[in-house]
Amino acid sequence: MRKRALLLKLAQDMRASYWFIPAALVLVALALAHATEWIDRHTELLPFRLPDPFVNTQVDGARSTLSTISTAVIGVTGVMFSMTIVAVSFAAGNYGPRLIGNFMRDRGNQISLGILIATFAYALSILRAVQDPSEAAGVDAFVPQYSMLVAMLGCIIAVFTMIYFVHHVPETINVSNITASLGRRLEAEIVNIIEAEAALEERPEINYPDRPPDHQIMLGSAGYIQTLNYDLIEDLMREKDLQIRIEKLPGDFVTPFTPALTVWTEGGLSDEHYTELCEAYALGVSRTEHQNVLFLVDQLVEMLARALSPGVNDPFTAINCLNWMHNALKTAKHHGDGLGKDGAGKYVLGPRLTYDDLFKRSFLASQPYCETDHLAHGHYKSRVSDLNKGL
Repeated sequence: MRKRALLLKLAQDMRASYWFIPAALVLVALALAHATEWIDRHTELLPFRLPDPFVNTQVDGARSTLSTISTAVIGVTGVMFSMTIVAVSFAAGNYGPRLIGNFMRDRGNQISLGILIATFAYALSILRAVQDPSEAAGVDAFVPQYSMLVAMLGCIIAVFTMIYFVHHVPETINVSNITASLGRRLEAEIVNIIEAEAALEERPEINYPDRPPDHQIMLGSAGYIQTLNYDLIEDLMREKDLQIRIEKLPGDFVTPFTPALTVWTEGGLSDEHYTELCEAYALGVSRTEHQNVLFLVDQLVEMLARALSPGVNDPFTAINCLNWMHNALKTAKHHGDGLGKDGAGKYVLGPRLTYDDLFKRSFLASQPYCETDHLAHGHYKSRVSDLNKGL
């Protein structure tokens, strides 16, 4: 797919958005309201009938119950949203603004908000269907009994969701949980890179011509590279007999005049191929961890630096960050064949992650901050000494 980079970026944006899952659940709730209302108007088609105590709600009682559910749920939703904003603001101020995406991507927060909003939308939709009898208009009283039961069930689910959310929010801003989440994702990504390298066939050696390139691909806009479609570039090299060198990788910042690719070709580069090469990139306003494993390392280093700042002075958080970086380097050395002497990568043309790069980006970047604190510096030296064993 030629626009795979853009689609991957959109998928990442939706993954980090706070609106997609709640909006989807609201649409599901509205569809469910329509379905249950239809069932209430055609109860003769049901193969069973509930006992009378479950389906004897009167018009006034139904309207009062649904009004109470919708009012209470939307009020609780406002409180939950405020709690989320406070948690995000606290995390951004204390741990670093680049960690906000971790909170926005949290499925627990997204689903909790979605359930409450969906319950409100469902109750409001069913409330509209309740009808008073009117002899003048020839309208009989109508109470959607089965829809009422579903609304009550949704209310109970919303109550347990609120309990879960009140428990979950403090966990999301717990510094140990934040560092552990970053450390585990870093470890998993290193494992994926090592296993992808092992699964690749022998890498072909690419010899670029010893002359200036025929074309330089510029993306025409400024921003951080968030996604790069390596498969598209490899396919074009193979199908169109092009020699392409990737100059800018995910995580790099480009301007409209920055060459992202250099191309050598014997038969010229058509406008269609130029456009396809540009579409291999997707830009954004910030760096992300997608296709950029070192961004996870940078977040741990940022947390360590903030923890050791004079205003915070929390050496134990810094030690925790060092532990997870130490775990990542141990994984890079001992999982499978490790990163190897020349590093490892997921793609033939993609970047190769080396042990030295990982060490420099993590421990060497942390060293100036650790030297300002006795506890952190002692732990730093012990972790570096352990990593140097056997080298």
